[in-house]
Amino acid sequence: MNKKFGSIEAGGTKFICAVGNSQYEILKTSIFPTKNPKETMNLVKDFFEQNPVDALSIGTFGPVDINQYSPTYGEILASPKKAWCGFNFIKSVEYWFSKPIFFTTDVNSSAYGEYIMGSAKTVESCIYVTVGTGIGAGVIQNDKFTGGTTHLEIGHSFVNQHTDDKAFSGVCPYHGNKCFEGVAAGPSIEMRTGIKGEKLSKSHSVWTIEAYYLAQLAYNLRVNFAPEKIIFGGGVINEKLIEKVRAQFEVINAGYVTVPALDKFITISTFQDNASATIGNFALAQKLLLV
Repeated sequence: MNKKFGSIEAGGTKFICAVGNSQYEILKTSIFPTKNPKETMNLVKDFFEQNPVDALSIGTFGPVDINQYSPTYGEILASPKKAWCGFNFIKSVEYWFSKPIFFTTDVNSSAYGEYIMGSAKTVESCIYVTVGTGIGAGVIQNDKFTGGTTHLEIGHSFVNQHTDDKAFSGVCPYHGNKCFEGVAAGPSIEMRTGIKGEKLSKSHSVWTIEAYYLAQLAYNLRVNFAPEKIIFGGGVINEKLIEKVRAQFEVINAGYVTVPALDKFITISTFQDNASATIGNFALAQKLLLV
């Protein structure tokens, strides 16, 4: 089967469009800034008109309606990106693309990429957590995403603030310092230090606070979903930080729940440049043709 599959990774900062084959090899890609819907989607349309595919998978920033039985299926909901609120992603793509489309969140796409070819390819359950502009997580159990009326909003679950961080007001426009995104996403590091996390010295004291929050999140994911593996990705994540997360996880767990060796249980993405979403989208698009 010599088919080609398309990926749209719609991030809050940038869009990544790609074409791949049945071995999930990236054949062509285009990256451009996320502007207003009309400008951005015209670039998406141009890319796939020049690079035709047989099926397409979209992983988008949220919150977004991914319930295919909902009257607002495909619509961006209460996003901080105000120009996109109410924009219907599915209808916009269906206007020029008549072949099968899979639609989910960007973090679900990343989780599926890890599940198919990445750090979770040897297990049946995993959680992928992205820590960048925001915090989100995709949960997979036996080849299916976990979710009900909508996708998960794990980044906005309640957080217990670090004792040395009580004065920090948080960056979440909805919850301030009361959710993980408010105190541990990339903008929170920059607000505290004046430096983006990717450029900050690995010895800076803020990483101890960051590790506490991510360990707390990992513990909550373990006791709520019992995955075989938790994978961290996104611009903030590096191996030294994850070592701190593992150490903090052990303290928080206090020997309560059983987990594999922590260097196997809490890991980072195996993909360069966080390509897990693109690989996941290729696999999700391919599944549409196998049903």
